[in-house]
Amino acid sequence: MLLSRLLDGIPVTGKYLDVDVQEITDNSNNVTVGCLFVCIKGAHFDAHKVAYEVLQKGAAAVVVERDIGIEKQIVVDDSRAAFALLCKNFFERSSDKLKIIGVTGTNGKTTTTFVIKDILESLGKSCGLIGTVKNLIGEESVPSVLTTPDPFVMHALFKRMVNAGLEYCIIEVSSQAMHQKRLEGVEFEIGILTNISQDHLDYHGSIEEYIAAKKQLFYACKKAVINNDEERAPYFIDGISAKVFSYSALNASMFKASGVKYNSDSVSYTLETGTESYPVRFNIPGTFSVYNSLSAVTAVCSLGFPVQRVSAAAEKAKSVPGRLETVKRGQPYNIIIDYAHTPDGLEKAIEAVRSFTSGRVITVFGCGGDRDSTKRPLMGKIACELSDITIVTSDNPRSENPQNIIDEILEGIEDNKKNLFVEPDRTQAIALALKKAKKGDTVLLAGKGHETYQIIGREKKHYDEREVISELLSGEFNDVKL
Repeated sequence: MLLSRLLDGIPVTGKYLDVDVQEITDNSNNVTVGCLFVCIKGAHFDAHKVAYEVLQKGAAAVVVERDIGIEKQIVVDDSRAAFALLCKNFFERSSDKLKIIGVTGTNGKTTTTFVIKDILESLGKSCGLIGTVKNLIGEESVPSVLTTPDPFVMHALFKRMVNAGLEYCIIEVSSQAMHQKRLEGVEFEIGILTNISQDHLDYHGSIEEYIAAKKQLFYACKKAVINNDEERAPYFIDGISAKVFSYSALNASMFKASGVKYNSDSVSYTLETGTESYPVRFNIPGTFSVYNSLSAVTAVCSLGFPVQRVSAAAEKAKSVPGRLETVKRGQPYNIIIDYAHTPDGLEKAIEAVRSFTSGRVITVFGCGGDRDSTKRPLMGKIACELSDITIVTSDNPRSENPQNIIDEILEGIEDNKKNLFVEPDRTQAIALALKKAKKGDTVLLAGKGHETYQIIGREKKHYDEREVISELLSGEFNDVKL
């Protein structure tokens, strides 16, 4: 593609040779002859330092944020934003040919995106999905690395969706992605707010910066679907031009769930719109399932689909991997795997499990290394207060010492707390939980969810809790440390 076409709509300074560009990258390790290299200043490395080097490797030109005094430089105001727009142009502005629905919030993004996809497909619409668990082009599954991928990967997915004849794309929108302008130039049909609680403070520095990053989505959407039970809802509505559709289970809103009933395998409620009311059943238990299904129903209704048809379609939505996922291996107690990795997420997961557990709740959890450490004691406190037995273990310790992470978790727990166990080895911790479980109990394995790996140091090792459970239940726990 000619460089002039790639730069269409991007303000640039200086003259450039209108050469044919074969590829775009912001990674100096991926430079090829004829590519366009975008220099981005990151937290730990400024790619402007290697601009001359990549030209020597054969790059056709370099995009920079400042004049660095070399030939073939194209100066832009913001190279992150420019990279996103370049990728959009490179893939023939495919995002403009899709109706894109973005979902942001601390918890519930993944489930909400899957539910919207299921509802739309049951209404005869074709959909793609981009998110944490996997990317979907119709029913074709594409592995996911980031919740919201980098611009090149994302626009390549948009292009494949357009080529497949899809009409909609539902995408999880992370705060980091908005801050890094990965979604610059993407126009959203709908932006959805699930909820807000503490997360990613290691990246943003403060809850205010975290929230501000998420709000950016709502400046780029035509319709805003807002949780009116979220105390920060007014902040997200203030100053946006999008048409607002509110939902709630407590406060007044356009779409409200009333008469909520919690079952062992589902939730049900009456959806009220002021002029209509219809029953809704959603086949995942827990309070958060009310909000996840309600946000999805509200979003699809905002597109103009009849409320009655949308309400009925919600019951057909399938469960989501790693979100209150039940593991059945013939044991007389429940085993649930959930991705809960924030204080609010853990609290909601335990409460959901409690709602259908006749016996004890046994929670196994840890906290990720090299991530927001302030949430560790909060999660320790929540787990011990809401569980009958708590087992603190490891969860992707990365470069940190697992015991140091555990010690910070324990800071939030009262001394001499009964039924508290510490086992840094996650497999041993799971084995201990299964050993203690009796008929009617529920073992909740929190934190990993859909993940099938454990990150220790810089090594990403295969680790699937479903496989671990199968192996442990086939043995006799001979090597469990009690």
